[in-house]
Amino acid sequence: MASHIVGYPRMGPKRELKFALESFWDGKSSAEDLKKVSADLRSSIWKQMADAGIKYIPSNTFSYYDQVLDTTAMLGAVPSRYNWTRGEIGFDTYFFMARGNASVPAMEMTKWFDTNYHFIVPELGPEVNFSYASHKAVDEYKEGKGLGVDTVPVLFGPVSYLLLFKPAKGVEKSFPLLSLLDKILPIYKEVIAELKAAGASWIQLDEPTLVLDLEAHKLEAFTKAYAELESSLSGLNVIVETYFADVPAEAFKTLTALKGVTGFGFDLVRGTQTLDLIKSGFPSGKYLFAGVVDGRNIWANDLAASLNLLQSLEGIVGKDKLVVSTSCSLLHTAVDLVNEPKLDSEIKSWLAFAAQKVVEVNALSKALAGAKDEAFFSANAAAQASRKSSPRVTNQAVQKASAALQGSDHRRATNVSARLDAQQKKLNLPILPTTTIGSFPQTAELRRVRREYKAKKISEEEYVKAIKEEIKKVVDLQEELDIDVLVHGEPERNDMVEYFGEQLSGFAFTANGWVQSYGSRCVKPPIIYGDVSRPKPMTVFWSSAAQSMTKRPMKGMLTGPVTILNWSFVRNDQPRFETCYQIALAIKDEVEDLEKEGITVIQIDEAALREGLPLRKSEHAFYLNWAVHSFRITNVGIQDTTQIHTHMCYSNFNDIIHSIIDMDADVITIENSRSDEKLLSVFREGVKYGAGMGPGVYDIHSPRIPSTEEIADRVNKMLAVLDTNILWVNPDCGLKTRKYTEVKPALQNMVSAAKAIRTQLASAK
Repeated sequence: MASHIVGYPRMGPKRELKFALESFWDGKSSAEDLKKVSADLRSSIWKQMADAGIKYIPSNTFSYYDQVLDTTAMLGAVPSRYNWTRGEIGFDTYFFMARGNASVPAMEMTKWFDTNYHFIVPELGPEVNFSYASHKAVDEYKEGKGLGVDTVPVLFGPVSYLLLFKPAKGVEKSFPLLSLLDKILPIYKEVIAELKAAGASWIQLDEPTLVLDLEAHKLEAFTKAYAELESSLSGLNVIVETYFADVPAEAFKTLTALKGVTGFGFDLVRGTQTLDLIKSGFPSGKYLFAGVVDGRNIWANDLAASLNLLQSLEGIVGKDKLVVSTSCSLLHTAVDLVNEPKLDSEIKSWLAFAAQKVVEVNALSKALAGAKDEAFFSANAAAQASRKSSPRVTNQAVQKASAALQGSDHRRATNVSARLDAQQKKLNLPILPTTTIGSFPQTAELRRVRREYKAKKISEEEYVKAIKEEIKKVVDLQEELDIDVLVHGEPERNDMVEYFGEQLSGFAFTANGWVQSYGSRCVKPPIIYGDVSRPKPMTVFWSSAAQSMTKRPMKGMLTGPVTILNWSFVRNDQPRFETCYQIALAIKDEVEDLEKEGITVIQIDEAALREGLPLRKSEHAFYLNWAVHSFRITNVGIQDTTQIHTHMCYSNFNDIIHSIIDMDADVITIENSRSDEKLLSVFREGVKYGAGMGPGVYDIHSPRIPSTEEIADRVNKMLAVLDTNILWVNPDCGLKTRKYTEVKPALQNMVSAAKAIRTQLASAK
């Protein structure tokens, strides 16, 4: 019986790749240094999987930024603004596309399906001159072979690639996505031919868009593409991999009839309905790669239940055609529990990170083959029972409070227009008020202070003094720049979700449970293992201290319940909405305490609301109903004069704009600049928005500093579709990943642009 891993985390157990990338970007190390770190990581990962007994080990899942950008490089689809002169794409061009440079902006970045991972969106059109410009897939296969590991090279499938692109600047929005298929397939043929020549016997093509609601002509594109590739694929074993949801019935028919394909991979954790399709019509003689080990969460697999499922599948597809696999790439989990010596032992027994999931896959494979490790299965069963019976999981008072939420939609008593009038009388803000999203640069000194406080190397008094000094510096800078509504810069927080989770009951934390979000950006998701409540105030002390340093409004900064949920590893023993309602009640307590302390502007970030949207349209309404309801619960009881902000970023919001309106926030700040101002199109199409709106005026994920004129141009575009009295001026997102040498001039130009337009508007009256 065989075993397979869809993909594996890239950053390394101690974030080795993150630090190598940042050192390279800062000019402190060479390209050769970066390549060596990445080669060492790949070697270690392949050896680990080989030692664990995995048969189908992936290659080309390692990336310096993301796998879609890697495919853009492979196809030579570089936008003209980067002045690429053809040939093999090097680091300069590759990272210019991802991050921009001093003179040109980066390509758009958005969320990868419904995860917290991001990808760089391809910019394509009829004039793109595709060419085979990155040999990374072949090079990595040869590298593995040289180490004695015969890997399965993974390519991002041609149809899914085209379904994810956006028309390049100047190309009609109606440009048919799939019309470029005939232009990119010859390059796929070249890559496949080189892999065959190098000795590859299996390849994996990821086609995750097959889990979406696709029209007939898009499904036909898969049939056409694989028919065209059939002769090139001859002599190879080919896996087409899907993940993240059920494959719809029509897509399943299309997928399982594809030419030249040996086996099909399915997510059987999030795609349980796919089981019915497999049972009623899986093609004879094909391999089933059964994704029974969860690649997106960190709970130990219920091995007994998985083994029962696999045994039933064995009867359908045959013993020699069933392969035990992960549900998706393990990229979305932390790397290894071995790196968590301080994690509570009981909770630790309930968990499996990527390294442990590799072991689980192999254990299930061996059990199916008649070599069951009884001790391993017995320990797993004991851990499953422990988790179900542990008193630390359940809090009756929390469950009662959450159940009492049913039957009310929790709306503020006054409409947003009346509230904005009351708030303006109190805040007295100018038109086009300026603000930032929350965080300011996290300097090395600031990180040192937090690290030493956690390690008990400095006292609480010394820590509070240092953090207050940092807040004062941020407040003074904002006043110097003449920003209207201030933030305290969040110097006490390493991560917006981790910070709150550390202060809520029902959460556990890791020391090294890092997960890649994009590029070198890693997050350390909290683990929600039990019922959630707030034992004491979480932010009131710092917000009050910051407000005492200025007469301008100071935002209280909170993370919303849906974002805490979507950016955590969530318990899988109750519906997600029940956990979200519990978090909402905890945040509600914090909002009310901030208001009592005189904080008149409170931002409740819901950056991840869109990312949690299910991939199937039939499930949208249910999710949006409880997600929006959870947000409203947090601020239902406050006064009209307290202004509630929320923030969202790096997703496509146009299709949920009515749900965003239904959140009933007073002001929403939202990413806009990097997505080519796509958000504004919904207002051009007639959607009316009466609350405050701050579409981002510049991209904070690029080191590039926008000019005053560029920002003013963006603001004027916004004024063409939004009323003057509701528009705010702000960056796309928080500033923690930037340097002060970038932040200060960018904000200076932002404020100058706002003032210039205020003057123009005043003179036009």
